[in-house]
Amino acid sequence: MNIHEYQAKALLRDYGAPVSDGRVVLKAEEAKTAAGELDGPLWVVKAQIHAGGRGKGKFKEADAGEKGGVRLAKSVEEAETEAKKMLGRTLVTHQTGPAGKQVNRIYIEAGSGIERELYLALLVDRQSSRISFVCSTEGGMDIEEVAANTPEKILSFSVDPATGYQPFHGRRIAFMLGLEGGQVKQCVKLMGILYKLFVDKDMEMLEINPLIVAEGGDLKILDAKFGFDGNATYRHPDIASLRDESEEDPKELEASKFDLNYIALDGDIGCMVNGAGLAMATMDIIKLYGSNPANFLDVGGGATKEKVTEAFKIITSDPQVKGILVNIFGGIMRCDVIAEGVIAAVKEVGLKVPLVVRLEGTNVEKGKEIINTSGLAVIAADDLKDGAEKIVAAVKG
Repeated sequence: MNIHEYQAKALLRDYGAPVSDGRVVLKAEEAKTAAGELDGPLWVVKAQIHAGGRGKGKFKEADAGEKGGVRLAKSVEEAETEAKKMLGRTLVTHQTGPAGKQVNRIYIEAGSGIERELYLALLVDRQSSRISFVCSTEGGMDIEEVAANTPEKILSFSVDPATGYQPFHGRRIAFMLGLEGGQVKQCVKLMGILYKLFVDKDMEMLEINPLIVAEGGDLKILDAKFGFDGNATYRHPDIASLRDESEEDPKELEASKFDLNYIALDGDIGCMVNGAGLAMATMDIIKLYGSNPANFLDVGGGATKEKVTEAFKIITSDPQVKGILVNIFGGIMRCDVIAEGVIAAVKEVGLKVPLVVRLEGTNVEKGKEIINTSGLAVIAADDLKDGAEKIVAAVKG
């Protein structure tokens, strides 16, 4: 689960991290008042969407102006003007894709003088099962280029959970970032705050870009992007309350209501599979045979007929889907339950694209019988290779 920058800043402020004062604005007419409550002479007007690259982004609408989603204003009147240009418009960044995202919130923040821009992140290292710090002297909007072209400018290390965060971790980061004097002490303290926040709130990602050395030499967080473990939000009602469903893919949102693991992709073959590993293999083999998956969908090991029906509805609601591959290996999940769910869904929503079904495992013969006697135009597959070949051929031909 992701949250907006202004929400992340509020959490950071609660934990004692150095952030600028700011106000969130939902209506353009509120912008002037909000800016007036902050110290000038410079204000920063920021579009609030769940995507990075806002500064380099572009709005689809011509009347939004040529500037990106982060703009400077030299008066409260100018802050109001810039907010009016952004609210309700669609911002396209390298992370949103060409469709972009509509800006429904603006964050107006007191401006800061910047001497240096740095990069800092905390992530879960899946390989070591530890929390890792990532930092670089090259903060700002081009961090992706730094990672691709000059990886030696990025330091990454994990923290042993037996000891947790220790001051020497903070000093290591400070030296990597070229901090001096009192800045080192500030860095050690700040890293401790961020590590505690990360652990306390069951976070998956905490990105500060940029972390700045402000005029006068103090460290300050200028932008923040937070991601939380969706499986742990039941422990944090305060975090769950920050969820903005308007920022989420409607299909993914609908899937979450039925406890389905669904992620929308940009291909044309919809996939319904049980088990994350099998789902990954299914997507890989679709790619191998010359097409692209339209989604990742794991119905889980204990799916019911109703869940399978809803999963099928979600897949068919995607206009990009030109064909569907159902690939089920029945262990706990029974093939006849999958077959009944597929048939029920097809009868309810119709079938306008080719459908290939591969079943194997528990009650497979019963499942195949249900499919074969349904009277529906379903293409049977003997194995995963056969299924992938058939659905790609059906979509292309």
